[in-house]
Formats: sequence, C-alpha cells, structure tokens
Amino acid sequence: MTPLRQRMLEDMQLRGLSARTQGCYVAAVRQLAEHFHTSPAQLTEEQLRQYFLYLANEKQVARTTATIALCAIRFLYEQTLHQPWPTLRFVRPAPSTRLPSVLSRDEVRQVLALVRIRVYRECLTTIYAGGLRLLEGARIQIADIDSGRMLLHMHGKGNRDRYVQLPAPLLPRLRDYWRTHRSREWLFPAPTRRGLPHSLAHHGGPVTRSSLQSAFRRAWRKSGMAKRASVHTLRHSYGTHLHEAGVSLRVIQEILGHRSVRTTQIYTHLTSAVRATLTDPLNDLMSGL
Repeated sequence: MTPLRQRMLEDMQLRGLSARTQGCYVAAVRQLAEHFHTSPAQLTEEQLRQYFLYLANEKQVARTTATIALCAIRFLYEQTLHQPWPTLRFVRPAPSTRLPSVLSRDEVRQVLALVRIRVYRECLTTIYAGGLRLLEGARIQIADIDSGRMLLHMHGKGNRDRYVQLPAPLLPRLRDYWRTHRSREWLFPAPTRRGLPHSLAHHGGPVTRSSLQSAFRRAWRKSGMAKRASVHTLRHSYGTHLHEAGVSLRVIQEILGHRSVRTTQIYTHLTSAVRATLTDPLNDLMSGL
C-alpha cells in the first residue's frame, strides 16, 4: 500500500466514512491513477478537468459512478493533499432524466414466487416488505429483530441506523423459514453450493450482494416481463406503493432512510393515484378530435 493511499484511508476513518464508502473512494482514485499511469499527487488541475470530461464524453459513465468518482477525487485533493482546486467544486455530474422502473404488487408477487432457493426468496421478500437496500436486507442479524415491538433495526447507508416496522404477515413467515435456516448470527446465511441451508454450527457469513442479484435476475427472466428491473426496483416499488396508499412523503423518507426528502420525491412520478386524477382531463382533451 502506498503512503498516499494509507493517508487517505486514515483521513476517511477520521471523517467517519463507512467501510463501503472507503472502498468505493479507493477504487475511484485507483482508476484515476491508472488512467494517467502516475500517482494522483503528481497530477495538475487541468489533468483532473480532462479526466472528468473523459468520464462524461468517452466512457459515458452512469451518474452514480460519476458522483462517486467526483466525491472520491474531491476528498483526496481537498482533505488529504490539501489542494482545494476550483475545478473540484465546479464539476457537477449530469442529472439523470430516466425514471426508474416500478413493479405492480402483482408483479412483485410473481417474480418473488419464481426465486427457487428459499433463503434468497425470503431475503428478497424482506427487502420489499421493508423497503430495504440490498445490503441492508442481506446483513440483517438475528439480534436486529424486535418481535415484541415488530421492528427491524437497520444498519443503514453512511452508518445511519433506523428502525423499520415489520409487517404483521412477515414475522410468522420468517419464523417458519428460520426453523430450517438457522444461523447463530445472520437471518439470511449464505447457502451451500447446492442451495441447502448451513447448519446451526456453521459460522459462515450472510448472503452476498452478487448471489442475491443473480437470484433476482434468474427469476426475472423466468417471469418474461419486458421492463427493466433489479433488486433495487423492489425498494423503489415499495416506496411507490406506500405513496399510492396515501402515506406522506415525510413518513416514506423516514422509512427508507433518505437523508433528504428531495430523494423521496421521485416516488410521486405517475403513481396510480396520480394517473387516476389525470384520466378525465386527458380524455376531455381528446373530445371532438
């Protein structure tokens, strides 16, 4: 490990960044160094400007990737190298204009029923039932379940903890599942290669991000649905369904663990309730044509 990387890691720890954020930042800075074949400490402000143009125009990276790269590079130069160049505050990733997919409740039920291995099926069901992020669902520990108050203690993004209410039908379902999938620590332990649950004596880790994504993709292909979807679509669909049911954006923000209500406002896009209010006016526009 280079002294610069070690210093940056120490600075990120002092700043209180999560282990996952630290890993993403280190990877982004490594890509910058590999692009120029030199240490980031040797780069000029103009080279950074050209790199951001390269990401936008040649690589055409997604907005999330561009944002991570910008935040990582900004942290390195401003906090570790103490070079607060204006370019680092001028650059802004282009906003995304594509709305994410939303599944209906029937579509959610259909795709979850097609997940063959039970630990993945129950984990994905819990992700939808609580509006969880993928890693939040994968890393639920037995101690996180408060059955008395019907709450899940979530260890969320950016080390921000929150409580999520357990739907009443979910608890008996999880209890039935746990009879055959017991683990000393994890609610959803990684299965064996044959898809069988580990024994109680096994001290393995939780299901992995990639295994959950693969399980969802296989079920999605079996469903034959044409729209785009991923595990995160379950979380987005959950927020949309809550909004359709009349739950306020402020409450949805708390449930989903959004830092800003602006993030939550995406769930207002053409929900069934909004479409219902548009039906008559849109039909009237066509009258007489």
